[in-house]
Amino acid sequence: MTKTIISVVGARPNFMKVGPLERQFKDFPDINHMIVHTGQHYDDLMSGVFFDDLGLSAPARHLGVGSGRHGEMTGKVMIEFEKVCLDIKPELVIVVGDVNSTIAAALVARKLFIPVAHVEAGLRSFDETMPEEWNRRLTDCLSNLLYVSEPAGMKNLEREGIQMTGALLVGDIMLETLSMFLPGIESRRRWVDFNLTPKNYVLVTIHRPSNVDERDALEQVIEILESLPQKVIFPIHPRTRKRLDEFGLTERVNRMKNLLLVEPQAYIDFLSLLEGCSIILSDSGSVQAEASFFDVPCLVCRENTERPVYCEQGSCRLVGRDPKLTKKSVEEALAGKFPRSTDYVKNLGRDVAKKITVSIHDFLK
Repeated sequence: MTKTIISVVGARPNFMKVGPLERQFKDFPDINHMIVHTGQHYDDLMSGVFFDDLGLSAPARHLGVGSGRHGEMTGKVMIEFEKVCLDIKPELVIVVGDVNSTIAAALVARKLFIPVAHVEAGLRSFDETMPEEWNRRLTDCLSNLLYVSEPAGMKNLEREGIQMTGALLVGDIMLETLSMFLPGIESRRRWVDFNLTPKNYVLVTIHRPSNVDERDALEQVIEILESLPQKVIFPIHPRTRKRLDEFGLTERVNRMKNLLLVEPQAYIDFLSLLEGCSIILSDSGSVQAEASFFDVPCLVCRENTERPVYCEQGSCRLVGRDPKLTKKSVEEALAGKFPRSTDYVKNLGRDVAKKITVSIHDFLK
């Protein structure tokens, strides 16, 4: 008897995590895997080629929720996803990451007595000002199966009293996706399009509210960018661009001779820039994993991280917006004295999807 599984995605990084699962589920003819896109974020780069490259079927349903306030968005996803579950009646729902769609879909499923599997369970920043932190904690409480990307995640779940019989340390599925694309990334050479020299430029991604939603914080980020000794390429997030305009800082940024502001990059293009840079300054979570995979020094513009393994065994360091620590870290990186990634971190993306899909298949027997 064929059993239906729904993977819920709400933002572009979610598709990256579901891609390897979609491919692996094809090994199980008794499983019908479907994708439901909530539409929490919409990306014009999600064309047919995007889905083909990831090995993804087009979403079976698109809920068209759009952006909005946290409560508004979560509520809309719940209303629309409940209709989908009542119609399709899946045997299991997979949620990934920590966006609002993640907690909304998990809550709907469990209220309908549908088991939930959470991919990237157990991650904790211990920063309760981050909406994602509550999404992570609550989703883990609701989940029957918890697939954990790093050892700290298992400790977090155990400390919180989660039933550990459903928890499995599988590794980082984002790195498995990266490995799938590696030949294309290595041949892309995206830096050529911007007249940059490999290992002679700094890549920047800054978008978190803590760094851009207050003028003082954003000015501190700009001061750090002004101090960087190499050419800087900054694929700027719409949120960051909006705040620059609101705070009257756009002209100051435009005067920076060493700074190249560009539009957000496609997946392979961005990873090509990452592979070719000397340093990346970022407040992203997934970038910490990707930088460590490529052994690129990553200065994390945050006071905390939900992915500590990449600071402990990868090429990442928390610098916040501290100019002295950032300057010291840049000097170490350019001198070749920055921490290097261990083999353990570089291998965290091996066979992750296989471990997850076999576990789910066994659970549904």
